[in-house]
Amino acid sequence: MAKKKKAVRRKKAAPKSVGLSTGEVRKAGESRELRELSSQVEDDGGAVLGSYSDPFGGTPVLLVALPIDRVEPTPYQRDPSEPHVKRLMTVIEKVGRFLDPVVIVRNAEGYWTPNGNHRLQAMRKLGAQTITGLLVPESDVAFKILALNTEKAHNVKEKSLETIRMARALAGRGALAGRGAGRESDYAFEFEQAPFLTLGAAYEQRRSLSGGAYSSLLRRIEDFLDDSLPKAVRERERRAAKLLKLDDAVSSVVAALKERGLTSPYLKPFVIARVNPIRFSKATEFDFDEVMDKTIAAATRFKVDRVKQEDVARVGGAPPDEE
Repeated sequence: MAKKKKAVRRKKAAPKSVGLSTGEVRKAGESRELRELSSQVEDDGGAVLGSYSDPFGGTPVLLVALPIDRVEPTPYQRDPSEPHVKRLMTVIEKVGRFLDPVVIVRNAEGYWTPNGNHRLQAMRKLGAQTITGLLVPESDVAFKILALNTEKAHNVKEKSLETIRMARALAGRGALAGRGAGRESDYAFEFEQAPFLTLGAAYEQRRSLSGGAYSSLLRRIEDFLDDSLPKAVRERERRAAKLLKLDDAVSSVVAALKERGLTSPYLKPFVIARVNPIRFSKATEFDFDEVMDKTIAAATRFKVDRVKQEDVARVGGAPPDEE
């Protein structure tokens, strides 16, 4: 079994040693790609307000104004939170300004924003005609959704569903282009954590899954796969089925504990900790199926009558983040 990759320690950069000067940022360059993109914006009823080179990477960026109905969220990102949309609407109205342009990419369907769905929905509900954004020529930026999204912190469910949707979209995109979509491990940055893929496939089947309760276990036994994306997606679906089988067993134990009068927001984490076969192991390499099979078997054999209320009370900490 492949060893888990070691984290690379970041080297400390010297002050003002990276990126462009202010004068260099001002010059966006005159490439054919940028001219064509500017022309497309104008043809789509938008306006190019300016251009510059990114101060860190040096890549060109267009500041644009687009008709608001031409911009849509990427199809694989989380659903908007209505309370957050309402908070944004209130802030925009009180300030009287929209000061946070969304990131935008252009594709065959029009314009997508990978990180601005809440702001987009707020402006739409306020009746705005136009939205401003930073138009990036590279459409692959749309898949950097987890890293780019700064408007509302993701929870486990949202991250997981977004990563499996991205994996499916990337796999399908490769198939449509008549070429391989690459390996799952090639997209470690986009997917952020390997367990999100398995959890995402599980959440698609069971939206009520308490995925956060299983995160610590999955982080120890999962890594990005070196399989092609289509094959990796199928493997994630297989692993998700096993995770749901474990969840069924754990949920049965939790229900039995509640019948005995035990009440606590930590019941599920408590049971998972008790049945976790690698809880005290110092090993760094594990086989997914072996650990999951042992965990399921332990949950099936769980002795409910041996648990006392004080045992659960000692769990402590915060309940797993879900919503």
